[in-house]
Amino acid sequence: MKAIIATTVFGIIMMFSGILVNNKKSVAAIAAVLFAALLGVNIWDLASTSASATDNLFFNKMLRIEHYSVWFNTVMTGCALLYVLLMSKEIQRVGSYVAEYFALMFFILCGLYLLSSYNNLLMMFIGIEILSIPQYILAGSDKRNLKSSEAALKYFLMGSFSTGIQLMGITLLYGAARSFNLTEVAAVMQTNALNPLALAGIMFLMIAFAFKVSAAPLHMWTPDVYDGAPTPFTAFMSTIVKAGAFFAFLRLFQVSFNTISEHWTLVLAIITAATLLVGNVTAVFQQSVKRMLSYSSIAQAGFMLFAVLAVNKFAWQGIIIYAMAYSVATIGIFSVLVKLKDFTYDGFNGLAKSEPLLAFAATIFLFSLAGIPLTGGFMAKYYVLLAVVQQGQLLWLVIFALLMAAISIYYYFRVIIAMYFKPGTPEMASPVTSGDRILLIITCILVILLGVAPQLFLNNI
Repeated sequence: MKAIIATTVFGIIMMFSGILVNNKKSVAAIAAVLFAALLGVNIWDLASTSASATDNLFFNKMLRIEHYSVWFNTVMTGCALLYVLLMSKEIQRVGSYVAEYFALMFFILCGLYLLSSYNNLLMMFIGIEILSIPQYILAGSDKRNLKSSEAALKYFLMGSFSTGIQLMGITLLYGAARSFNLTEVAAVMQTNALNPLALAGIMFLMIAFAFKVSAAPLHMWTPDVYDGAPTPFTAFMSTIVKAGAFFAFLRLFQVSFNTISEHWTLVLAIITAATLLVGNVTAVFQQSVKRMLSYSSIAQAGFMLFAVLAVNKFAWQGIIIYAMAYSVATIGIFSVLVKLKDFTYDGFNGLAKSEPLLAFAATIFLFSLAGIPLTGGFMAKYYVLLAVVQQGQLLWLVIFALLMAAISIYYYFRVIIAMYFKPGTPEMASPVTSGDRILLIITCILVILLGVAPQLFLNNI
């Protein structure tokens, strides 16, 4: 609860710092300090919320603060701090409104905190809008680039359309349950005669969330928006924001609809299979690494959907470990990408000779995204697939996911081959400082630590 207030206050402070402080470096330093302070507030929240607490209700029972949701907030805030430290120099190059960019990120985190703890459909809607609207602004923040404006317009129009679908789903559920409260909706779902109105509402909400997490066939906006948005903001949108939307997706379907999972599991399983297929196969044919990572994020969304499919304890563990492993690795690979002028595969040719640490770090991050053992990505995939296996259904989907993971190795390893085995001297967009090297080493250690000791990040969940 304290973190929700803190992130709002810090966002307002960043807005005023844009008026009072003219130096971009000073603004970035203020942002880094505030993100570190926000992480401290989340740790404070975590310490004051016991693992057995289930009745921490606020705002007329619209928020339910639980241990695992506060732990998720803490993990995502830590990823946001890592992102700011790695990307602050690149954010300063996007435009003149650096303080406003950081303020929008704080407001996005506020939406994420609401989505991790909502106990009411209206609070879910508010959280999603707070999470989404700042993204439209960030996507179009590079006014010198026509693709950025196009990305913002496309994202806004598609986002507005999905918001209408979401509201329709909420309306239908309210008509069936006569309540916005998740536990009361769950009680109605337990009755023997399932209301067709409720089932229609569930389908509408599934479609709306499928858009938010870029699941097929509602993924069409993702490549263009991620490719057109400024690269530093693409890294934020495709990791922390996506993780928050997935946690909200999981919370709704686990809390309210778990007792009628047989009515929606098959539909979601088909969406998951389509997401894995479209994301992985299309990524193979991309020539831009940034666009490949956009399709890769669709494929990763397919794996995260396994946590929603599995209605058991492993699903909560899976979504948290996957969110952290995917976010850290993706932020890391984007921090390498922004150092290069050429985002094509050829732009990585010879990187291992000119910048060996940069190439090594990129290799670790790509190993994790591909799910190679001893990296966080491997354990993340293991947990979400285990969740479905423990459920005892959809084994065909698990086998299909493993085949898709094998395909992903091809396009991730194309970058590694370019760095280590192809001649060339990549053009650098910005120099790699000693601070960058230290942060990349820390990020690599986190990726490996997630792979060898995941229980360190899953305590009491």
